Parts: sequence; C-alpha cells; structure tokens
Amino acid sequence: MPVVDASSLQVDGAARAVSMQRLKSRAQFQAVLAGGTVARTAHFALHRCALDAPAGEPLFDRQAVWLGAMVPKRWAKRAVTRNAIKRQIYNVSAAVVDSLPTAAHVVRLRAGFDRKTFVSASSDQLKAAVRAELRQLLARAARAPA
Repeated sequence: MPVVDASSLQVDGAARAVSMQRLKSRAQFQAVLAGGTVARTAHFALHRCALDAPAGEPLFDRQAVWLGAMVPKRWAKRAVTRNAIKRQIYNVSAAVVDSLPTAAHVVRLRAGFDRKTFVSASSDQLKAAVRAELRQLLARAARAPA
C-alpha cells in the first residue's frame, strides 16, 4: 500500500491529491444551491452538487473539492460576525477536506446565533460553538451518499 500524505486521499489503492477550491461566481453558487441539501444542523445547512458539467462552459474543475460559504445579513447583522463565521467555515472545512467527496459544496447559515449569549463576534465561545457545529455538519455530510 503506498504512503499517503495528509493532502491526498486513498482511492482504490491509488492516491489522488485533494485540493479545495472556493466558489467565486454567482452561477457556481446557484448551481450548488439547486443541487439540494445534504446535511443540516441547528444553524447551518450543507448543499452539494455533483461536478457534472451541463452543456456549455464547465463551472468546476473535476479534480477538486469546491466550497463556498453563505452568511446572510438576515442571520448575522454585523460584518465582523459574518466574516468570523466565514473564516471558521473555511478553516474547519480545510481540515476535513479529505473526507468530503469530490463535489461542489456550499455551507449556508440558516439561523442566527443569539447575540445575548455571544456578545462579541470575536469571542472564543462563538468561535467554539461555530466550529463544533461545523464539524458535526461535515461529519454528517461525509456519511451522506454522494
């Protein structure tokens, strides 16, 4: 069995590099959101879309895991809160990218965190709560069929 480093994944005895790309265009986000919800937690939902290219220009490179984060103003009023949550989404996802299938994913905030409980956007309690819930979400998504 070949030796596999942390940035590659073992598939059928052959290692393949797993890279994570970020979604950038509106068309990419719309395509993934149309793909359906794979996993949910109290505050987050994960949407997944296969990398099959429809007729025309392909939206995704087929050799990467694609990830986008949606944190609407409706659920996180302050920009500092939205940015902190997005940073947590990308950091936690990068740590478990090898457990995600090669597909496009969007993590969407679907409910707000209580501002009375989490007063500061940069508080350690908020970061820990977001991280714990994201790990739970991504673990559920890894078990879901691709």
